[in-house]
Amino acid sequence: MLEDTLLWPAEWEPHGATWLAWPHQKADWPGRFYPIPWVWCEIVRWISRVEKVRLLVPAGQTKAISTMLNDVKADLKQVELLEMPTDRVWLRDSGGQTVRVAGGGRALVRWKFNAWAKYRNHKKDAQVAGFMAKHLGLEEVQAFDPAKGTIPLVLEGGSIDADGEGTLLTTEECLLSKVQERNKCLDRAGYEMAFKRYLGIQHTIWLENGIVGDDTHGHVDDLARFVGPGRVVCAREPNQSDPNHGILEENIRRLNEAKDAKGRRLEVIDLPMPEPVEFQGQRLPASYANFYIANDLVLVPTFNDPSDRLALGLLAELFPGRRLVGIHAVDLVWGLGTLHCLSQQESA
Repeated sequence: MLEDTLLWPAEWEPHGATWLAWPHQKADWPGRFYPIPWVWCEIVRWISRVEKVRLLVPAGQTKAISTMLNDVKADLKQVELLEMPTDRVWLRDSGGQTVRVAGGGRALVRWKFNAWAKYRNHKKDAQVAGFMAKHLGLEEVQAFDPAKGTIPLVLEGGSIDADGEGTLLTTEECLLSKVQERNKCLDRAGYEMAFKRYLGIQHTIWLENGIVGDDTHGHVDDLARFVGPGRVVCAREPNQSDPNHGILEENIRRLNEAKDAKGRRLEVIDLPMPEPVEFQGQRLPASYANFYIANDLVLVPTFNDPSDRLALGLLAELFPGRRLVGIHAVDLVWGLGTLHCLSQQESA
């Protein structure tokens, strides 16, 4: 079976492109939408310097978007504007994973997307992975629930992170909580079977809960990320009165006790947290762990916070040879996601 020959590369391995979707859903940034398209322009400007950007745009807006990108000096030769309707911009969750096939070639793994069981208007986003596969001419591999056989498996890309060598990070809150409407009858062993079949994962490390304000209920890309084989950064909150303190300490404890698929003890590196970011009384999921690794570049969300420079400096040390760039995310995070949430790498 093709499914048993797949391997999901690490994010730091070479990309063929980065996939993004142009922001248009004003309801996702109520009262603060105006700067959001310009944040996207800045993201495209930096990524287009190091790799191709495939940008999904609403019908009839190609010329206007191209003009905005040109205004900020994005490399338009590196930007492919593709007319494809979307409901939202979070391609980390709605897009598919580009995987390697043993013996050569690539395929695209498609999960069922149900918009975190929150939004009815997600049918367009549910077609993004299929559009990616068709545009790239790749075989589309639909992931099925191993326990049911023919029922598509619900999963979002932000709930998993991998090292490209057979180890995956995820959380119990996101995938095993019975209050989540993902795969209610699938247990830990069932998920691990699916990760092995569709992503080539030999060992899964289960963290516990996600950070406060994360409306996806525990996506790992706001908590902990692989930064190299055997190396993980994990957000840490030293303020004991902050509700994130206990959550993150438990995740760090689990990581310190874990081994990867090759039997190595993990090197666990503390990543600071910014001061709480709130708007209209709501705690937002601000985290430096939501960085995005592109070819020769790492984009890091920043929050007008003293810890911005600490996070940038730490990640610069962990990614020698890559340029570290901070992207202002105080407005962006009002949409309940930042850089990793909105991007999807196309593995080379």
